[in-house]
Amino acid sequence: MSAYPFNNILFLDIETVPQHDGHENMPQEWKTLWELKASYLIRNKETETAQTIYPRAGIYAEFGKIICISCGVILGSGADKKIVIKSFCGDDEKSVLQQFSEMLNKWSSDNNKFLCAHNGKEFDFPYLCRRMVVNHMAIPHALQMAGKKPWEIPHLDTMELWKFGDFKSYTSLNLLAHTLGITTPKDDIDGSKVHEVYWKEKNMARIVTYCQKDVVTVAQIFLRMQGEALIKEENVEIKN
Repeated sequence: MSAYPFNNILFLDIETVPQHDGHENMPQEWKTLWELKASYLIRNKETETAQTIYPRAGIYAEFGKIICISCGVILGSGADKKIVIKSFCGDDEKSVLQQFSEMLNKWSSDNNKFLCAHNGKEFDFPYLCRRMVVNHMAIPHALQMAGKKPWEIPHLDTMELWKFGDFKSYTSLNLLAHTLGITTPKDDIDGSKVHEVYWKEKNMARIVTYCQKDVVTVAQIFLRMQGEALIKEENVEIKN
């Protein structure tokens, strides 16, 4: 029996990219700041430069932006339960965040609602909050941590659940899914390619599909760890 009411969990994943299509197109002040940041990241790596690692800038909220947020909720129970996925995406980060915030505020208006992401506590949740602050937006109650006791923060993290108290390890979403016997799509991009697909291919649809598949994988891992039946492939519903 699940320790959490899985119908009350919003599973989510975000995709982020650097704010500029290349290091050479950064405004000078930002370029100076990035070079300082990069100097720490490439320490002892003789072949790397601030330019070559710029595609990684998207993972830092100061230098990146959110281009897609995919969310999923599980409806029903047992073998027939389904997951409904909705994505918010676009080049205008503020618009993406506003649409997501409106949905999140409505969805979490009653108590006992949770958010769940893989490495969400270290990445997705703080990144969302930081970019909302940058965009002069109020942080939705479900994402707020200030003034709350640890047990009052409704954030779940499949990577943390897998740690079982071990704080030394990092386990990727794909590795954990494979370890638990959960099939993941092999026909798609991975996180390191999102920058290229966005800035060079300009293929948002491909990024959205990748993000949605990750949300399904997070939900499946959560269910598996709670001893629940997985969602059948035909029970994944994408809402426009």
